[in-house]
This record gives sequence, structure tokens and C-alpha cells, in this order.
Amino acid sequence: MKVIEIDHITKDYGEQKGVFDLSFDVNRGEVLGFLGPNGSGKTTTIRQLLGFIKPDCGSVRILGNDCFLHGDRIQKNLGYLPGEIAFIDSMSGMEFIRFVAKMKKMKDLGRATELIKQFDLNPHGKIKKMSKGMKQKIGIVCAFMQDPDILILDEPTSGLDPLMQNCFVDLILSEKKRGKTILMSSHIFEEIEKTCDRAVIIRSGKLVAVDTMERLCSGKQKKMSVKFFDETMAKSFLSLFPQAKKDRNVVTMKVGTNIDQVIKALGKYTVVDLDFHEQSLEEFFLHFYGGGENDKFDTL
Repeated sequence: MKVIEIDHITKDYGEQKGVFDLSFDVNRGEVLGFLGPNGSGKTTTIRQLLGFIKPDCGSVRILGNDCFLHGDRIQKNLGYLPGEIAFIDSMSGMEFIRFVAKMKKMKDLGRATELIKQFDLNPHGKIKKMSKGMKQKIGIVCAFMQDPDILILDEPTSGLDPLMQNCFVDLILSEKKRGKTILMSSHIFEEIEKTCDRAVIIRSGKLVAVDTMERLCSGKQKKMSVKFFDETMAKSFLSLFPQAKKDRNVVTMKVGTNIDQVIKALGKYTVVDLDFHEQSLEEFFLHFYGGGENDKFDTL
């Protein structure tokens, strides 16, 4: 069942800014990664999902409800973590959590208490004195505490240290097991690999690809660096694989399905050192949609 449906939406701000004829969906119980360079239209898309802006044409629906016309109905069962959270600095963290819970008409803060403990959060200090990481933890608590079936998360681990990033990944995997539907934008590619079933890639407001993480990751290249006993061996090996590059007695090359052939060929030489480097998902995406050195990859 499709929970989130984005159907041929266009929101044109001029000068090629916005989104153009964009379509994708999120199925029930799926975690979908939302990826693209800065200015690619992810913010515009999410704002339409939240009902903040209306598309020029096309439709955006959650559980069959038009996101602009029936935003109040959708919000009842939706958890949202914005990239920039609007806090009330004069409040303490706990006061803010209670404030949000009251707006959501929540009477039980049991789930909030669990999350506070899980993320080692002290919510009693004033928000204006809190670090970015502490504020992000409050945002996570507010997004998840209602135990919503649908979550839209914008850079959810921004400001968190590696330990808390891992804690968040565990939370997403736990919610996934419980059948939650999650649309998540993140610039931490390991996070996307560990949690997402599929990824949507957009650029310049247009859809580039939608595919499973398994298929996307299977397309990643490996780079192999081999240090031979001497330069003569390196030259001989290079004659077998002319696409490789040599620097004295070190040969570097990309390997894919030919890895067995390469390993067997190495058996004829004296290898001093051997190193494999797998292309990061970020590098793969930049290559995948034609990104260059000046095309900064980020999300939302």
C-alpha cells in the first residue's frame, strides 16, 4: 500500500528553482532515503508534503489525503523533524516537549520518557543554553513521542556525536520492524545504507533515479592498490590491465566483476602490500548523476 504519493508535482520559482514533474511514492513499512545536491528541490518537496505550500500542478497525498487541503487530518498521525527546528529559547527542554505534546493533544508522555533515556538527554536546562546536539535530541523526542505511523525526517542526526548517531540508527531500525513508514533525508551515507530500503535521487528539481539500496550499493566500485616487490613486476602487471595506473612499484585500479581475474593474476607476482577501498555511497551518487567536484552533495 502506498502511504505517501507524489504525483507529477511542479513548483516553479523561476530560474530553474523548484521541482518539476516529480513523482515517487513511499510504501507502508518502508524507509526511503531522499537524496540530492543542495538546491535540488528536496526542501520544496517536503514542504508540500507537510502542506506548507501547494504545488502548481500535480498532487501530494498521504494516506489518500491531499496534503494541502487536509493537513490537519494528516498531522494527527505524522511525526516531523525539520532541518531547522523553531525552538522557544526561554523554555526548558522539558517545557518545550510538554508544549509540543499539548499541541498534539497527547496525555501520556511515557514514550517521550523512553526516548529521553535512550538518547541520554537532560531536558531540564534552558534551550538557549543547549548545544546543537542537545537541541537535536529534543527534536527527535518531539518527532517520535506520539508513536506516529508515518515519519518525515530532515537531517535527523545533524549535530549528534557518533554514539548518538548509532543510537538513532537503532531507533530507525526498531521503528522499521514495527512497520512504520519513514521518509528520511540524510547526508550521512552510512546511515542511509543501514536503514533505507530504497533511495530517491533528485537533481535540479527533477527525478534522477529510484532504486533499492541493494541494487544501488551493488553498483559501487572498489579501488585496489597493489604494492609489488619492484617496478619491473608493476610494469608487467600493468601490461595485463592497461586501464590501471602505476606509480613506481604501486599499481592502482578499479575492480568490479573482474576481481577474480585480478586476484589470480596477482598470484604470479611478489605482492608486498594490498589494499581495497570501496567507493562511498556519496562518491557513487556523485558519479551516478554526473556530479562534479564543485557539485556539493548534501540533503534538504
